[in-house]
Amino acid sequence: MACFFRRKIAAELAKTLQQSEDALLPALTAVPVFKKQQRADFKLSLGALRINGILPSSGDIQLQTENLAAQLKPDSVVEDISVGPGLINFKVNRSLLAEKLLEPFGKGEGFNFGLNSELFDTSKRGTTLVEFSSPNIAKKFHAGHLRSTIIGNFIANLKQSLGNNVIRMNYLGDWGMQFGLLGAGFNSFGSMEKLKENPLQHLFEVYVQANKEAEHSEDMKHAAKDFFRQLEQHEGQAMSLWQQFREITVKEYQHIYKRLGIHFDVYSGESFYQVQTQEVVRELQSRCLLKISPKGTGVVDLSPNEDMSNICTLLRSDGTTLYITRDIAAAISRKEKYCFDEMIYV
Repeated sequence: MACFFRRKIAAELAKTLQQSEDALLPALTAVPVFKKQQRADFKLSLGALRINGILPSSGDIQLQTENLAAQLKPDSVVEDISVGPGLINFKVNRSLLAEKLLEPFGKGEGFNFGLNSELFDTSKRGTTLVEFSSPNIAKKFHAGHLRSTIIGNFIANLKQSLGNNVIRMNYLGDWGMQFGLLGAGFNSFGSMEKLKENPLQHLFEVYVQANKEAEHSEDMKHAAKDFFRQLEQHEGQAMSLWQQFREITVKEYQHIYKRLGIHFDVYSGESFYQVQTQEVVRELQSRCLLKISPKGTGVVDLSPNEDMSNICTLLRSDGTTLYITRDIAAAISRKEKYCFDEMIYV
């Protein structure tokens, strides 16, 4: 529909400038819609015409703009023409706009509305991986997760409609020191009976209690670190408890996603990349990129002057990994597995 108006305006310009329509189209663009004020629908850049050799590159560009605008007249397609700084603005006929907007629906083509535009003829198609929603396990799904979930689903739907092979991934926050605190807290305050009755509520209560305890108890802090160390070393009892937390959460989330009309092709998570994180660390070490900070943490220096003024921490002082370490490993793994053309984080 937009292409119809763009082509019509280009045709009139072509007559005036004695050029082909296709030569003028790159300089003619749609104007974004603003709620608070009504603007033109299309604009012609005189600068682009000068760069492309359609107009002389010397002389006053504003004078060129006004002279060209004076040669153009409103018609059945364009109801108003105005001049801006180096721009000619076109406002299309509103009745014709409504008619063209509704035309596909009258022909029974509404399901494909907007997708047969020539604007998409040159767009690249391939495999798109969209990571969205990505809540933390052992916590309730709340309003804060909706933004990523709804926008991510929209992007995935849009990419799929445009002909891309879309992989929808939910990258769960299922690893990290917070699970050391949750595991240690559950060992101290948890109840299997309550876990069966209201799983996420009980895990939330345990985490809050453990967090308060850790504020004044060194024993709880040490217990949390020890539990996470056990997870990183894949010790049986800690892994069993963690796996139970994960399965409970995914099951609860799937009910919510079903109600929202959203599906995922892959449920992934930070925990999938424990082995790969060590490979990332070794690769960084082999390239002399991983350095040890005065605090004993493993960092990569991102500062332009290599003065450690801007660093990214990849390892804690006890050798355990962080979210970013696992995220790097995940990105490498996804590229190798899915051979995507683009990956979108929402």
